[in-house]
Amino acid sequence: MNPEPKTLLEAVNFFSDENNCREYISSRRWPNGVTCPICGSKQVSFLHSVKRYQCSKRHPKRQFTIKTGTIFEDSPLPLQKWLIAMWLLVNCKNGVSSYEIHRDLGVTQKTAWFMLQRIRLAMQDDSIAQFGGHVEVDETYIGAKARNMHKERKPGQRGMVGKQAVMGFLDRSAGEVRTFHIQETGKALMEGMVRANVAAGSYLYSDQHGSYRFLNKWFKHRTVDHAVNM
Repeated sequence: MNPEPKTLLEAVNFFSDENNCREYISSRRWPNGVTCPICGSKQVSFLHSVKRYQCSKRHPKRQFTIKTGTIFEDSPLPLQKWLIAMWLLVNCKNGVSSYEIHRDLGVTQKTAWFMLQRIRLAMQDDSIAQFGGHVEVDETYIGAKARNMHKERKPGQRGMVGKQAVMGFLDRSAGEVRTFHIQETGKALMEGMVRANVAAGSYLYSDQHGSYRFLNKWFKHRTVDHAVNM
């Protein structure tokens, strides 16, 4: 396994080499050898001319990169910037903001915000892998009903005041579930959560919440009307 850079200078020098980035991720993603993300075969070779892996078994998408099926897949940013951003987030005791990433890596503040969101989600789930195939997403609010609360704790407004928003993903093929506490259910945050957790091109099933409206740009998006189908 490749060594961990100890200082920012070491990180910048180490991750400036594309081969170092690929080997760094590969050794952690596939500690027992590279595995095809489509069929799971270990009969994989690396094509140096195109810098891609190729599975020896015949099936669609035989060729893939180190980004395939990860939080990096649909990002045009090079791995060098992703890994330096990850190093900064892990090693800065007081944390790092999107404005710092924006200045240090020369990306827009919006790009830096999405990068940090994806990295934090990966750290929370201890995996850079995304769900794929057929994935369900849903959101809800959890908390006591206002009418059941003690009068000193009752919120002064109706609706979702006092409740916590939770977002969940189900990978149908793997039977795996991820859940997250989210601050709000706005379009930017929820769209970012979906793109961070689900591989582009996957079948995605959601309710008709407005924040999911434009996901068909990246996924085969299907919606369910809970008023009709429970």
